Amino acid sequence: MQPFEYLNVEQAAALMQQGAVVVDIRDENSFALGHMPGSIQLDTHSVSQFIQQADLDAPTIVVCYHGHSSQSAAAWLNSQGFDRVYSMDGGFTQWAVQFPDRVEIG
Repeated sequence: MQPFEYLNVEQAAALMQQGAVVVDIRDENSFALGHMPGSIQLDTHSVSQFIQQADLDAPTIVVCYHGHSSQSAAAWLNSQGFDRVYSMDGGFTQWAVQFPDRVEIG
């Protein structure tokens, strides 16, 4: 059994409406230039604090540039006890194309 599931940007948007947590693993500068609303930027320095404070049962969507790096990050979060982890196909790049009005800057 795979430790995470894949979803597309439409499914991610629907899951966000239900309160999913979105973690963005892109670098800080890319995140500042644009990210999904309410997402949390995670890197090697912030991930342990995030895990300590996270609701491990909450749906968690992992986002990267194109949907490749998010797969290994989602599997790793699952190994850390996250129950419902998703890797978003197409990454933030696809999100910005599909939902340009749903991009936060800063």
